[in-house]
Amino acid sequence: MQKSIEVGCNLSYEVRQSTVFLFQISCALTPHQVVDSESLILNPNLATEAFSAGIEANRMHRVVVEPCELNVSYRGNITLTPEIDEPGEVNEASTAHMPPEVLTYLNPSRYCESDLLGRFAFEEFGHLYRGYSRVQAVCNWVCEHLDYTPGSTNSSTTATAVLLQRAGVCRDYAHLAITLCRGLGIPARYVAGYAVNLQPPDFHGFMEAFLGDRWYLFDPTRLSLVSGLVRIGAGRDAADVAIATLNGDARLLDQQVWASDVTDPAAGGGAAPESGISTA
Repeated sequence: MQKSIEVGCNLSYEVRQSTVFLFQISCALTPHQVVDSESLILNPNLATEAFSAGIEANRMHRVVVEPCELNVSYRGNITLTPEIDEPGEVNEASTAHMPPEVLTYLNPSRYCESDLLGRFAFEEFGHLYRGYSRVQAVCNWVCEHLDYTPGSTNSSTTATAVLLQRAGVCRDYAHLAITLCRGLGIPARYVAGYAVNLQPPDFHGFMEAFLGDRWYLFDPTRLSLVSGLVRIGAGRDAADVAIATLNGDARLLDQQVWASDVTDPAAGGGAAPESGISTA
């Protein structure tokens, strides 16, 4: 299966004093996600420093901005060629044989307190078959037990708080599912990205679980098909893949985000909704 997807965003800021911005809005480069073309335009036209950072070498741009109205525009044309597997054939990996770089995603992190929710995870899901279906069961449980409520959480809300209040947005759904997977001994990580036809339009937070010998995508919100997810970056939780981090004084005035599937219908169909999809 091959998909061609166009993504983009427009961000506007009121910058009130000298401010350093770190943007993570460019699409990731992986063997299964190719950036055919892209552009990053700033108005005013300012020098930007492009680099890779973090555990997963996420693509970032740093820019120093003096007081002004800053407008940032990103466009990308992406080709996805995912690995697609039958879920029934995907089993959980043994910790003894996991690649060393995967092991960090078994540990608790800032927003994913798997040490606190491990007992709950085993009580709810410990009896299930150890494989793709168990991760899907975790995601289904999260979707069915939380209310998607914009404004119900903030930048300090953790997975434990989300479990107690039973409400949140995409990052909260992902954080809770990640936490429960880690509590079960399944490596899981947060992914920020674009999602085809997401409503309401926004950047999207979803997750990956390491099963067998690769990372598989899951969206606990069910707001987008997994086959329409375009990755920006991955990390332990949302703190590692913030769309914009700033040091100074600025406020967001406006944000527009979109992603559209422009695949030629004659080029072939897509994966079944229940397929295991990997683009890492």
